Amino acid sequence: MTDSIRLEPRRLKPSSIALPGSKSISNRTLLLAALSDNGCTIRSLLQSDDTDRMLDALTALGVGIEPLSDGLIRIRGCGGRFPQREADLFLGNAGTAFRPLAAALAVLGGDYRLHGVARMHERPIGDLVDALRIIGADIRYTGNENYPPLHIGKRQDNGIHSVPVKGNVSSQFLTALLMALPLTGEVFEIQVEGELISKPYIDITLNLMRRFGVNVENDGYRRFRLPAARYIAPETVHVEGDASSASYFLAAGLLSAVPIRVTGLGKNAIQGDAAFARELEKIGAAVTWGDDFIEVSRAEGQAVLPFDLDANHIPDAAMTLAVVALAAGAPCTLRNIGSWRVKETDRIAAMAAELRKVGATVREEAEAIHITPPARLTPNAVIDTYDDHRMAMCFSLVALLGVPVTINDPQCTRKTFPDYFAVFESLTA
Repeated sequence: MTDSIRLEPRRLKPSSIALPGSKSISNRTLLLAALSDNGCTIRSLLQSDDTDRMLDALTALGVGIEPLSDGLIRIRGCGGRFPQREADLFLGNAGTAFRPLAAALAVLGGDYRLHGVARMHERPIGDLVDALRIIGADIRYTGNENYPPLHIGKRQDNGIHSVPVKGNVSSQFLTALLMALPLTGEVFEIQVEGELISKPYIDITLNLMRRFGVNVENDGYRRFRLPAARYIAPETVHVEGDASSASYFLAAGLLSAVPIRVTGLGKNAIQGDAAFARELEKIGAAVTWGDDFIEVSRAEGQAVLPFDLDANHIPDAAMTLAVVALAAGAPCTLRNIGSWRVKETDRIAAMAAELRKVGATVREEAEAIHITPPARLTPNAVIDTYDDHRMAMCFSLVALLGVPVTINDPQCTRKTFPDYFAVFESLTA
């Protein structure tokens, strides 16, 4: 792909999009399958930079991985102990790989070095490291304190089986502990300090752990009790379509008033971001839910309505709403999105800067963004994407609002949706 892509204003045709697999489910499933006592076939695994980094790491750790036909992949579980006790692992900017792997390796112990791209080394991990050190993990920072890269050594079992973890920075810290602690073979308890953000992502973790034979007792998202259990993989795991990626197409159905359907995701989805479609219903969308699809359109004459939303339950998909706000005709607010600050970029600052380029008036707060759409959008804006796949995909929707837009570094979508712009183009009438 080129260094930028220009998107002309367009009208859409009724379309159906087969979603790529969920990033969150894919990387969790890969790690759980690798740690299981038996083999597992994974269907519809996301093919992207983030999953490639996890697959590379598991291969370096000695896990048997066999690609099969029709996009299937077979993982030979290693029985809760990685064969390679020493490895240097490059994990790019994949938080869904870095955090759970760091916890698993710290619990198991060995001689491991974990590092990534420059932005990964700016994403905090201190709260997770502090929690792991409480149970005897040997983790050292090889760069800045509280940030990757990490050097992990041998854990000393100190008999402590109760772990506190802060809940207000990243739900991936709790996910990492939940997935790693069963590897000790002991009963453990985790206490969440402060308000837990992004609870639906914890629900994904707990759901997948149950599929792999480990049932966690959840006491109101404040306390989690883990049994002494081993991971037993199901014969086959199907990865449902990525709900965060669905948000761009569902929003396109609302903005264009043309029926757009996504498949691979339906009314029984385990991903919290599927609730994005319910938020669209509140602001003018007509939504149809099926077992394996969601379809969005907008009735003729129905306006896109302004909103003031606590978006803690859909932190990734809420970014799409920031661009939908441009069509709302009145001020809109997204609240409780402080986690945006520590993602692939500072997403509140980045979103504010790029929305201003298309004419919006934007006010940032520490954990909120307030967007007032302009009377007329500024044409020919050139959008910077900050090496953040979601910035690129969100701002493609500007082309549905009657003005051309240029997206810099469109290839950053390789992180989760490598052919996004080709799929987006296929919607054009």
